[in-house]
Amino acid sequence: MLEIFTQAIVTLVEKSGFVTIFQDPRQLVMILVSFVLMYLAIGRGFEPLLLLPIAFGMFLTNIPNANLYHSAIFINETAHIDWEMLANTGGLLDYLYLGVKLGIYPPLIFLGVGCMTDFGPLIANPKSFLMGAAAQLGIFLAFIGALILGFTPSEAGSIGIIGGADGPTAIFTTTQLAPHLLGSIAIAAYSYMALVPIIQPPIMKLLTTKKARAVRMEQLRPVSQTEKIVFPIMVTLVVSFLVPDTTPLIGMLMLGNLFKESGVTERLCKTAQNELMNIVTIFLGVTVGATANGANFLTPATIKIVIMGLCAFAFGTAGGVLLGDLMYVVSGGKINPLIGSAGVSAVPMAARVSQKVGQKENPTNFLLMHAMGPNVAGVIGSAVAAGVLLSILPHA
Repeated sequence: MLEIFTQAIVTLVEKSGFVTIFQDPRQLVMILVSFVLMYLAIGRGFEPLLLLPIAFGMFLTNIPNANLYHSAIFINETAHIDWEMLANTGGLLDYLYLGVKLGIYPPLIFLGVGCMTDFGPLIANPKSFLMGAAAQLGIFLAFIGALILGFTPSEAGSIGIIGGADGPTAIFTTTQLAPHLLGSIAIAAYSYMALVPIIQPPIMKLLTTKKARAVRMEQLRPVSQTEKIVFPIMVTLVVSFLVPDTTPLIGMLMLGNLFKESGVTERLCKTAQNELMNIVTIFLGVTVGATANGANFLTPATIKIVIMGLCAFAFGTAGGVLLGDLMYVVSGGKINPLIGSAGVSAVPMAARVSQKVGQKENPTNFLLMHAMGPNVAGVIGSAVAAGVLLSILPHA
């Protein structure tokens, strides 16, 4: 009896995470990294709704012997889900990760975003579309830079999409092009989204003059309900026909907006932007964090991704501002170029940064609604850019 008891104790100790953690120190490092991300989410308020679930998912996946997530089920020689392995050894996060792998969670996030988005400023000022398009410059420059650094075209496309400052789009693209980089790309994307108020202002001031930053723009025209109802239908029609691969994102975004603007689906709109959005956000964050285990995350490629992601975001901001400068000149000084920086799709944070920087130059400046045009155009633009990459690049 004593021997059985002793053997049970020995077995328990051998399987204990406190003992096995030192067999692969990378797991310990990743647990410490997850603690840092939790601090940034809780203590500093950096994108807490997604960064906190991502950080805790990272924490869970690196606990020794917990077996919550097995990357081999999703990333293997066949490039397909190993359903037999999933049935036999799958953990909790493996099953939840199916929503990421099968491309379900990001479009559902877009459905909720559509319910919360007012496209009125974009409809009132269609020129905003140009700024939203120009801000996608960072995606394609980072794509070229990643190729130069030795990444494959599919990996480079996933890295470049960070420049759109749209987390769900980055996740949606990466799961199809380079799923082995998902953890690194998702963390980089959401980290830079959280740092918008720090990264953007120096670039905005560098590329504009004090006189241009102080420009007051005229009030936008009122937009009718009919326009707001027709807009999501027409955008879905045009964009999906041009780039079919982006239909899951654009379609759900515009469906959510149609719920909002139609005036006849209030219950659906509230559910999509509240309960559904919150549930999907939890599942998406935790499972994306689960992909960041020590073996996948602690590599030289991660450092390159972080650097290229920053470059992508910076060039995206610069692209929007430079087009804003051009429109300032062409309009005879009627357009404030600061609103171009909102062309990245960090909604509504980037628009608020435009407002803040503009008001420092001119306290009577109210650029927020003007900046929301390029901002929501950036959401559409990043989804279109993702569709283009998905169309031309080989899938994993």
